[in-house]
Amino acid sequence: MEYYSDAQLSLSLWNEAEIFSSLEINHLSIPDAEIELYSSCFPGNESDKIFQTILSQVRWRQEKIKCYGKEVDIPRLTAWYGDAGKRYVYSGIAMEPEPWLPVLLYIKSRVEEIAKFSFNSVLLNLYRDGRDSIAWHSDDEPELGKQPVIASLSFGGERKFQLKHKVKKEQDKVGLNLTHGSLLLMKGQTQEYWQHQIPKTSKPVMSRINLTFRLIN
Repeated sequence: MEYYSDAQLSLSLWNEAEIFSSLEINHLSIPDAEIELYSSCFPGNESDKIFQTILSQVRWRQEKIKCYGKEVDIPRLTAWYGDAGKRYVYSGIAMEPEPWLPVLLYIKSRVEEIAKFSFNSVLLNLYRDGRDSIAWHSDDEPELGKQPVIASLSFGGERKFQLKHKVKKEQDKVGLNLTHGSLLLMKGQTQEYWQHQIPKTSKPVMSRINLTFRLIN
C-alpha cells in the first residue's frame, strides 16, 4: 500500500467539484438534533490510502481511566492533534495536541469545505477489532462551547453508531452504519439532548479509524 507524501497531499487526487456534486446527504429527522450523514466523503481508493497513512503515521496512545478504584485501559487507542495550546480533557484524561500531520490537514480541508465550518483540533480513535468500543457519552466538554459542531469521519471497517435521547425516554434509539470514507456531522442541540456510542460486537470486523474534528475555545 502506497502512503501519501507531502507533495501528494498538496494536490487533490480527485476533482473537488465532482466530489461535492456527487455527495449523498442523509438529513436525520430526529427531535432536538441536527445530524447529516455523507456516505462517501472520500472515494474508496483514496480512503484506503488515507487509512494506511493514518495508521502508520499517527502516534497512538493507550489511555487509562479509573474504574472502581482501579486503572484500566480504555477499549481503543487514541491520539489528539491540533493547533498549539488546544488542550482537551475528557473522562479525566488530559491531552496535549501533537502538531498537525500533512494527511490530517488534507482531510481537515475537505471536511471544512463540506461542513462550512473551521476546526482547530481532531481526536482520533483506533478500534482494532469488535472488542474495542466507546460507551454512551456526549461531546459536551466546556472547551467545546455551546452547541458545538462535531465532524466525525470514518475509515476502515464498518461499525454501528447509536444515539439515544437524554430526556425523552420514549424516543426510539437511532442506529447508523458508519462506512469507509463516510462523514457524520452533528450540530445545533445534538450534544445537549443526545448521547452516542460505538458498541462492542462479536461479529468479525476490520479495524476502524475515527476522526472527530472539533473547535476548542
